[in-house]
This record gives sequence, C-alpha cells and structure tokens, in this order.
Amino acid sequence: MNGSILTKQEHARVAEAIRREETRTSGEIICVLARGSDGYFYPAAFALAIATLIASIVAAIVIDRLWIIFPTWQFVLAQLCAYGGALALIGWWPHLRIHFVPKALRFRRAHHNAVTQFLARNIHVTENRTGVLIFLSLAERYAEIVADAAINAHVPQERWNEIVAALTARAAKGEIAEGFEKAIAATGALLAASFPVGAGNTNELDDHLVEI
Repeated sequence: MNGSILTKQEHARVAEAIRREETRTSGEIICVLARGSDGYFYPAAFALAIATLIASIVAAIVIDRLWIIFPTWQFVLAQLCAYGGALALIGWWPHLRIHFVPKALRFRRAHHNAVTQFLARNIHVTENRTGVLIFLSLAERYAEIVADAAINAHVPQERWNEIVAALTARAAKGEIAEGFEKAIAATGALLAASFPVGAGNTNELDDHLVEI
C-alpha cells in the first residue's frame, strides 16, 4: 500500500508537539507509525493448514456416519483444493492474514519492531541516555513506549501503560495524529519532571514522526 498514512498537516502538528515538549526537557522524543509489523504469510498459512486438517477430520467423521463412499484420492484432492484456495485468498488479500494469527504472536512481532526502531533511529545513543520512542503499529492495534535506561530508572511502567492505552484508544477512532499529540504531551510532562532542560542542551534527534 502506497502513500502516507497521515497528511502533511498532521505530520507538521506532531512535529510541532515534539518541538514544544523538548523545549522543557533534555529528553528526546521520536514517534514511529507503522502500517504493520510483519507480513504474516507463514503464520497465517500454518493456521490455515491446522484449520484444514481439523475440517478434514470432521468431514471424514460425517462421511463415515452417513455411509458415503468415494475414492480416497478424491478426499485428498478436496483437502488440497481447500488449502490451496485458502493460500490464494491470503496471497491476493494480505490484509486478511492477520486475522488468522494469534494476538500473542501479533504483539510479539510488533514489540520486536518497536525495539528494532528504537535501535535503528539511534535513540539509544543520546548523550544522557534520555531518548524515548512512541511506537504505534496499526495492523496489530499495538502501541508501546520504549525508553532508554536513564528514563526507566525514574518513570514507572504504569505511567507508560496509561499513555499507551490513551494512544491506542485514539487510534481506534481514527484519531492517530491527535493520539500522538496527547502521547507526546504526556511523555514530555514525565520527562520534564525528572529531566528538565539545562544549559547547553542540544537537539540530538530529528523532531518528526516516521512512517514505515
């Protein structure tokens, strides 16, 4: 899928929210918005294989109870056609795949993506280890805040969880930019309390939202 998720105006609003909060803290805030954190073809294919197997067992029991007799090769062919059709379906419409994937796996993939983005955006190499990533993956309906070591020593996880819950609630309503703005403001307030802006403070990371 091509094109930006948010408009230029929404990107500008998020960037301005980051700049505004960073004027009162030495912390650095980066926002990443992902359409999804995995293609999920193989997990979905595996789930469909299991479903096809279970359906075949049920069909075999029903056929036996009804005393219906037909060659084994026809039964096997029907299985292959059903599974092949299911694979074609998730191949042509990728957005269907995630519905066959357990939530635990979806969240693990999204969490891995969040950590990958934290490292890829060099958030972990700020001078005072005060970088924060606000991450949202739409396909999984998953959000996470990844904070560097210095910040985690001062901010309890429960506070991050509250911000994440508010962000996902906004995103569920289609208010993605608004959700990021609120999350940035709440994150900035927590950072300012423990890491107020000091003399010689420099902006180490770009102030914008990244779409992937």
